[in-house]
Order: sequence, then C-alpha cells, then structure tokens
Amino acid sequence: MTDTRLQSPGVKVFLGLSSFEMIAMFRRAQFYNFLAVYLRHYLGMSVTETTLMATLPMIVNIVFQTFVWGGYSDRHQKRRSLIVTGELLACIATPLVWYLHRLTDQPILAGYIIIIGLALIEIFWSMSNIAWSALIADLYPAHQRSTLQGRLGAMGGIGRVVGVWTGSVLYDGMGRFYEGWGFYEGGLFFAAAGAMLLSILPLMMVPEGGIAQASQSKSGAADEENCSGVIFLWFLTAMIFINFGRNAIAIIIPQYLMIDSGFGVSSQQLGYIVNTQSVAMIMGGLAVHRITKRLGDGNTLQWATIFAGISIVAFARVDSLAWVYGANFIRGLTEVPIAAASYAFAAQLIPPGKRGRQFSWFNATFFLSWGLAGTLLSGPVADYCIKLGHAETDAYRASFYSGALCCFIGTAVLGWLLYVRMPRQQKLCGAG
Repeated sequence: MTDTRLQSPGVKVFLGLSSFEMIAMFRRAQFYNFLAVYLRHYLGMSVTETTLMATLPMIVNIVFQTFVWGGYSDRHQKRRSLIVTGELLACIATPLVWYLHRLTDQPILAGYIIIIGLALIEIFWSMSNIAWSALIADLYPAHQRSTLQGRLGAMGGIGRVVGVWTGSVLYDGMGRFYEGWGFYEGGLFFAAAGAMLLSILPLMMVPEGGIAQASQSKSGAADEENCSGVIFLWFLTAMIFINFGRNAIAIIIPQYLMIDSGFGVSSQQLGYIVNTQSVAMIMGGLAVHRITKRLGDGNTLQWATIFAGISIVAFARVDSLAWVYGANFIRGLTEVPIAAASYAFAAQLIPPGKRGRQFSWFNATFFLSWGLAGTLLSGPVADYCIKLGHAETDAYRASFYSGALCCFIGTAVLGWLLYVRMPRQQKLCGAG
C-alpha cells in the first residue's frame, strides 16, 4: 500500500501529539484504575457487574466508531476536529455522571448510573479514538509508525505514572478519609474532566490530517487491496484473542490485590504496583525502535505477546508481593511493543481512503477487550468459582489462567499467519 505522505512532520507536531497522549493517559490512569475497586468494594457490585464499567462503554464506543464516526472521517477527512469535539463534549458530561450517581441512596443503582453514564460519554470519546488512529497514519510514513507509537507510549507512560499517583491520593484523600472518597465526593470525576479540557490545547500544534483524494489508477491496486484484506482479517482474529486474553484481567487485578484474604494492599500500595507497570511501559516504549528494526513488526508482536501471556500466568502463581511487582513489570514491558507493532502492521494493510472505517475494526479488538473479556471470561470464572465455595483468591487466580490461555491461542494464530500463511502469499501489501 502506497503512503500518501513521504516525509514526517516536524518536532512541533510530535510535541502536540505526545502532550495529548500524556494527558490522556494521565486521565485514564487516575480514573479507571480505581473505579473498579470503588464499584466492587464501596458500592458492593459483583465481579462480573464491575466488568460492565468497561464492557458497555466499549460496545458503544466501537458501534459509533464503526457506523458513525469512521465513515464521517473518511468522507470529510476530518481528524483533529473530531478529537477536539469529542474531548470537549466528554469533559462537559463527566461531572454530570458524578452528580447523577449521588441522587440515589441505593449503592448498586448508583453503580449502574456510573456505568450507563460512562457508556453514553463513549459516544464522544469514540470520535476522538477513531480520529486519533487515522491521524497518525495520515501524518507519518509506514517506516516511522512503530517508532512513533513507541515514543508516544513512553510519553503516555509518564502521564500514567502521575495519573496513578493522583488516583491513589484522591481515592481515600491521602488516607484522611474513607476508601472511595475520591469518587463519592467527586474529586476524581472533576480531575478527569479537567484533564480532558487541558488535552485540547496541545492539539493546536497538530494539523487537521486527512489525505488527498488520490486516484487509485494502478492496474494491480484492486488485487493488492484484496490481498491485504485477507491478511487483515486473519490479523484481526489473532488480535481478538491476544487483546482479550491480556486485558481480561485488567479490571480484576486491583480487586485481587486489595482483598483482605489476598495481599490486602492499600490504595497507595496499589498505586505503586500499577506504576511499576507504568515505568516498564516507558522503558518498552523507548526500546520499540530498536526492537522493530531488528525483528520487524510481526515478530516483535509475536514475542511481546508470548511474554505478556507468561506475565499473566505469573500473577496466578506468585504468593509474594515482591513477585507481584515483577509480574506487573514484565506485563508493562510488553504493553507498548504490542500496541506499536500491531498498529504499524494494521496501518500497512489498511488502504488510505478507508482508514476511518477499517481502523475502527482494529480498534474494536482492543477497546472491546477491556470490558467484554472481563464480562464474558474473567468475571464469570471468578464469580462461578466463588459460588462453588472456592476461596476468593483462588477464584481470581482461575480468571488469570483463563486470560493466559486466550492470549496463547492468539499467539498461535499470529504465528500461523506470520510463518505459514503470509509466506505463501506473494502479493502482500508490505506488512510484517
């Protein structure tokens, strides 16, 4: 697939993109890492119910990416405008969710108000998500995309460190109040809204994006697109298993670490553990350029996924808090290489004129994994084990094993694609 832009933009554009990514990761880390704990331990929702905080919003996000904003972005070639609009509307709506959940004295109902409210906000965030994916492919040539994603991942890791620390401080008011204080009194909601408003400013350094309506006059263009389309579908299949496996445990890990029968960590200790992953993400992001240059995007994705699966198994096996730090560090090292290599691989296979629509399919494998994998896999496994009378810690460990199995299935599909299917297909659109 031929790139429509041969030269990358300058330092100013990178600063704008990286600043936005840093603030966005700050907002997500300080809010979502502790929301599952609030829903489970303060509002009393079940493990499966807490996973709905990601499942329902992500379903809404992907539906609107695929059927509304992806097509709109391709027709009008609007990227930055969609991001700015989405972040601004979400900023306005987030404090409203906090206010509405305080109107009832029924904890479970309050939890569902938060979940449904966040699902509606995803209509706006889906504008930002799809435009962000297309914008990077618009602005940067193929050989720079994995490196750029690695650098953005490292910058996002810095924002994540600060976000996790802020969340741990606000969750219980630095230990001066009660667990859940930051959500119940609204501090975490307003901090997230402020971060969204602030994130709009760096985008002023970034161009609108979009591509010229270049003609597809080459005689082999249609065959080339069909060729890459077959590979793209197999690639999406692999990414479904990979992302669902590694993210199935994302929501339940904080719950597992904070239960008294397990490690019983405080919100501050949880912040330290999560930030071990954040530091590893920074290191992994800085190393992506060398790794992908040496191995290629496909092989980088394959090996990073293998280590991600191993880190999940480690969570289920370790009985020392020191080993928890180690497992989370390995997990963090794999995060950015997986994201960067898979994005670069996908971008090579997606025709420039279809970036809005087809990136929504690629994004679906990731976004849906944050909730749907928990609701259909790890949450029910944990709740079923608890129902059978198993210890709560053992129930969570069973969920970890199920996530690892799913991850390794994805690794096998990806390996078949890279080492069997692709070598047989001579007319491939430059991926791998």
